[in-house]
Amino acid sequence: MTTPPRVRRNSAATPGPFVLDDLSKQIIEQLQADGRMPYAAIGKAVGLSEAAVRQRVQRLQEAGVMQIVAVTDPLTLGFPRQAMIGVNCEGDLDTVADELAAIEEIDYVVLTAGSFDLIVEVVCEGDGHLLEILSKIRAIPSVRTTESFVYLKLRKQTYSWGTR
Repeated sequence: MTTPPRVRRNSAATPGPFVLDDLSKQIIEQLQADGRMPYAAIGKAVGLSEAAVRQRVQRLQEAGVMQIVAVTDPLTLGFPRQAMIGVNCEGDLDTVADELAAIEEIDYVVLTAGSFDLIVEVVCEGDGHLLEILSKIRAIPSVRTTESFVYLKLRKQTYSWGTR
């Protein structure tokens, strides 16, 4: 699944959850439905002024709670190969995660429990490009093994999970 750009979190200490009030949740849900919705329209929907919505959105962005980004279709932009890569490594996972995050083509890095220590997602220009990225990953000294999961067809991609 192709993900929008993520907020890079401090690997040493991730802060606890950001507490959202009902109005902030409603604003987020409006933006998840339409990221280009004018603040005045959001204000009308949630019962706030345009200025109040603008301030809340700015605070939410500054706190890393959300980003407003354009989500693109990699295929239409000339990136026909996408893959998830499972990585097993030795040593400090945070260090390896930081090294992986520094690779430009990797757009998603997560530490996991299960069969892999880390999972990364890549968007590539083709199979040769995927091979180059795999070579970069395998060149990291602590990386022991990788396993690639090449995307054949994307069936669902959504960012509208709400705020619960």
